[in-house]
Formats: sequence, C-alpha cells, structure tokens
Amino acid sequence: MKKRIIVEGVSKKFKIGFKKRESALSRIIHLFSGREPKKTLEALKDVSFKVDSGEIVGIIGKNGSGKSTLLRTIAGIYKQDKGNIKAKGKIISLINLNIGMHHRLTMENNIFLCCSLFGLSHREIREKFDSIIEFSELRDFVSTKLYQFSNGMLQRLAFSIAIHCTPDILLLDEIFEFGDEKFKEKSAEKIKEMVRKGACVVLVSHDLRMVEKYCHRVILMTDGAIKKEGKAKEIVKGYKIEV
Repeated sequence: MKKRIIVEGVSKKFKIGFKKRESALSRIIHLFSGREPKKTLEALKDVSFKVDSGEIVGIIGKNGSGKSTLLRTIAGIYKQDKGNIKAKGKIISLINLNIGMHHRLTMENNIFLCCSLFGLSHREIREKFDSIIEFSELRDFVSTKLYQFSNGMLQRLAFSIAIHCTPDILLLDEIFEFGDEKFKEKSAEKIKEMVRKGACVVLVSHDLRMVEKYCHRVILMTDGAIKKEGKAKEIVKGYKIEV
C-alpha cells in the first residue's frame, strides 16, 4: 500500500487571550496598550500516524481534543511548530464547508471557480458539470447565489465539487453535520468508491455510527494527543463507554 499521509511528531501551540484577576491600573494599561494577557494552548502534542491509499481513517474525540487542528495542519492551513507532515497526491479539504466558494456568485459560477482552483481545465469542468449538479441534487438552484443557500445545500455542493475533482487525499471536517440521512449514505458510498481507486480519506466527525460503519481505522484524540488507535468498531465502542 502506498503511504498517502505521514505525520511524524507533530506539535502545535496557540497563544490565546484570557481573563485573570488584576488591578484597576493593570486593566487600564491593557486597555490603552491594546495588549491582553495571553497563555499558551498546546493544541497538538507529538502526534504521529500514517494513512495508506485505499483507507478511510476517522478521527474522534471530545470538543477541544485537537481533531480539527490536526486536520487543518495536514491541509496546510496551520503550520506545525514541531514535526513533519508528508502528503502524496492532490489534497482537497472540506473544512467548515469552505473550499473557496464565493457567496455572492451563483452556483454555476462557483462550480467553475472551485473546480479551476482544484486544477480542472474549462473543458473538464464542462464535462463534469451536469454530474456535479445531479449528485448535489440542486439542479433548480444553478442560477441562485450561494448566500441564499442553506447549510445543507452548501454541504451538498461542496462535497459534489470535491469528489468530482478526483482528490488523492480528501480531508473532511464535520462535513456530514448537515443534510438528510439519504444524502449522507450516498456520500459515504461515493467515498468508498474513491478509496477503492486508491484515494484516502481522513474524516473528523461526531457521528459515531457513520464512523464505525465506514472507517477502516479510527484515531481517538484527547487533549491534543492520540489516546488510542485501531479498528473502528473497537475504538468507537470504547469511546462510547468513556463518554
């Protein structure tokens, strides 16, 4: 199996503002200086794992455990402070439904814009245009501007664009939070089809049923570190007992 993603000893820290007890004079100084007390948050702590081609890996854990930070670091949105990340192939990340779409443009305009950003030629986009619309089930909204779309509609469009751009690595962050069960199942089946052709998928989700059903392997994160890693059924079962 080809290694699509290799994460080695990755750590990430953030400086965040916080309130602390202080004198009135200190508060006035902070107000006029524009500075505020900050503390260091260790979002990722020495994280290491690998993902093979043809594999779907789920990342689960409580809010604040580092799941989304890890996905954003793999995607290149965040730069790790320590460690190395190697990703082989075209990466497409769907994080908070943000794949470069512009809400003041129509659905049609956004399809051409996003697909071109992912490396498709104008001819290739034309060839895939109808298929993108059919999969999204949004044909009646082709000329509608995206600011009029619901979150569920945006999710359908974003996912449809992503899978038609044939990624080698697909990163999904709570992308199935919106939408009906029928579309979730259809999307999951499309993911399985992609991985059979050699792609890999890393999925962050609170939907434990879907994680257990479709993921080959699951990583459980706690306080920025990997607590457990193994077969989906075993890890999800243990996590359910913990929470």
